[in-house]
Order: sequence, then C-alpha cells, then structure tokens
Amino acid sequence: MHHNQPKQQQSVVNSLLMRMFGRPKGLLGKLGGFILARTKGDFIRWVIYQLDVQPNDNVLEVGFGSGVSIERLATVVLTGQVAGVDYSKEMVEQAKARNGKAIAAGLVQLQSGSVEALPFADDTFDKALAINSLQVWSDAMVGLREMRRVIKVGGKIALGFTPQSGQPSTGLIDMLTSTGFIEARLIETEQGFCVLAIA
Repeated sequence: MHHNQPKQQQSVVNSLLMRMFGRPKGLLGKLGGFILARTKGDFIRWVIYQLDVQPNDNVLEVGFGSGVSIERLATVVLTGQVAGVDYSKEMVEQAKARNGKAIAAGLVQLQSGSVEALPFADDTFDKALAINSLQVWSDAMVGLREMRRVIKVGGKIALGFTPQSGQPSTGLIDMLTSTGFIEARLIETEQGFCVLAIA
C-alpha cells in the first residue's frame, strides 16, 4: 500500500495549488492551450446546464466566437432552434464551418450582427446566453435591453465569464435588473462565474 502514498499526497498538493493558483496566469497557463480549451468546453457545458436548455427551446447566443457553444447547444436542442449573432465576420465563417451539419439540417442559424441591434422580433427566444462577450460590447446596457426584448417573458438569460475575460462579477446583477430582468443571481465555479436572470 505504501508505494501509493507519495502519489496521493502529490495529488492533494496539486489540488490545493490549483485552488490557490488555478487561474490561467498561474499553473493553468503553463499547462498550455489544450487544457484551457478543455476547461472552456467544461465551462460552456456548465453555463448551458445552468440555463436549463430543453430540446424544444429556441436559444440565442451572442458573441459565439468559433462556435464551440453553438455546437454544444445543437446537441441539446433537438426540435427547437439555435441562433447566433457575432460581430466578427471571420468568427461567423469559422463557426459556420464547425456547425455545417446542424446548419444544413435547419437547426442552427448564424449571422454577423451587433447585440445593440439584434436582427430578431420581440419575444423570439426561450433562453439566451453570452460567454466572455459582454466585456467587449460597445454599450452593455443597450445590449442587455436588446437581449431582454428578444427573450420571451419568463425566459432565461445567462452571462458567463472565465477569468480570461477580465470581467468583474460586481455590478452585473444591477445591470440586469436595471435593463428589465428579474431574479438576477450570481453562481461561481472554479472555472469562472455566471449571472442568471429571468426576462
């Protein structure tokens, strides 16, 4: 039994270190992009789980980047619709390539556009999310009001942030409340945090 002990102690020390320095600038940064990408994948799954996405939901993602979370949403939403808006045309192309099958099947619709002027009718979506996106919007309040407009009453919004976003968690609940959302609350995980609210 004894030969296992150093390994066990090692893993305890490691998990403590990860807890203390487990931000990308610390140990995680040194472990390279692979773990970061996987961590982000886990974080995306966690945010989608918090949002309680159902198979028949219409879901909007603002600032989908390379389309990793769109891809994840497309495995959860089966009879609804996944829509995405991103400011960057390059990202739209990347995300379209990544989600080609789901787009061809009519499940996913991606376009370039701005959160300050969403190209959707009022009360279109059951759920909406933005991950590491709000901090680069030109006007967060206008963007949140727009998201509120396109989410059905009683629908949910999730704003997720990993440490790389540089976004502080303070003030977000007030922003959501002042743009018409209710029951805003903050949930934290080792990989970042998420603010949830109801439209």
